[in-house]
Amino acid sequence: MSDPAPLACLQAAFAGPGRLGVAVSGGGDSVAALVLAVEALGPARVAAVTVDHGLRPEAAAEAARVAALCARLGVEHRVLRWQRGGGGNLQAAARQARLSLIGGWARGRVAAVVLAHTLDDQAETVLMRLARGSGVDGLSAMAADRVSGGVRWIRPFLGVTRAALRAELVARGVDWVEDPSNDDPRFLRVRARRALAVLADLGIDAEGLAATAARMRRAREALEDETARALAALIREEQGTALVDRAALDLPSEIRDRLFAQLLTGLSGAAHRPRLEELQRLVAAGQGTLTGCVLRPEARGLRLYREARAVAGLVAPSDAVWDGRWRAEGPGGAEIRAMGEAGLRQLSGQAAAGLHPHWRDTGLPRAALAAQPGLWRAGRLVAAPLAFWPQGWTIFARPLAARGDDVA
Repeated sequence: MSDPAPLACLQAAFAGPGRLGVAVSGGGDSVAALVLAVEALGPARVAAVTVDHGLRPEAAAEAARVAALCARLGVEHRVLRWQRGGGGNLQAAARQARLSLIGGWARGRVAAVVLAHTLDDQAETVLMRLARGSGVDGLSAMAADRVSGGVRWIRPFLGVTRAALRAELVARGVDWVEDPSNDDPRFLRVRARRALAVLADLGIDAEGLAATAARMRRAREALEDETARALAALIREEQGTALVDRAALDLPSEIRDRLFAQLLTGLSGAAHRPRLEELQRLVAAGQGTLTGCVLRPEARGLRLYREARAVAGLVAPSDAVWDGRWRAEGPGGAEIRAMGEAGLRQLSGQAAAGLHPHWRDTGLPRAALAAQPGLWRAGRLVAAPLAFWPQGWTIFARPLAARGDDVA
């Protein structure tokens, strides 16, 4: 297989107006992306960003080296530093931090951000996910063009080998830094890279694994389309909760599991789907609690709503987003909190005085309404737009059926 020309790949991926952001670590792939972006667009239309994770003593010097290269190229450059918290998976935390920091830098500054993943990265990712027993989604290819968090991320080199990108730098006399962790066998990606060399004798190579990933992505997209149709047909949103038609339980298992997973992540704002075994237990039982959400049978179907204790401590200004999906509009000067039992008792008293209909007339279970947002001031509920007491306020949620926009 001959590599496509990397410069042509970049030009095809970003042909529109605006500036192009490039995430540059100092390694060969990202430095090549920077150099090719400048050749394709000119330095004025390129901006570079480097994230210093502070995980290695050399990181600051490598960021300074990138800054020096950008200065020679005439490219605007910014270094972002990660303040690491404790615990958790370090590699996963670093990746999420990098995307979050770069996304914050990119919004309103550039039209898209280049991530310099290669065909080799694609193949290594497939091997790593095979080792974890991943299904269609895990084995599907990284997206070449995706919007996430209000930022367009492009990967123009997914059909280009790592060696071909480095050859572009050698031809131009541009140096790069090799991260020593790329040879550290403690990391799964390094072991996957080494395994590829062994698997070549079986005819399993980077090109073949990347092609498999591309086919898996097509399968994933077909499953996502079918799930979207099921969501439209079988889910009714009522005041931020989901009423699920019982026919959803009879869907093919792959579509059924995707439907419930999407509803749960949409309601809870969780970054990842629930574990498959836990999800399937919940669906099989037709009731229970998972990811801070409650599934409960009703006469009309299955009701899925936020668990009150999962949001009991959440507070947001009235002009901010609450629980990852609710927004309010109104006079201001209040904060968004769950209505809770205290709010429902207040509403019941006002309804008894004839000030507005009773919250029970919403048709929602008490526990579901207790988890819904109201407007509070000085410890007292001042508006409950979802329970017949708007007081000049409206409150609304992001639709649960909206597809996620992860960058995987």
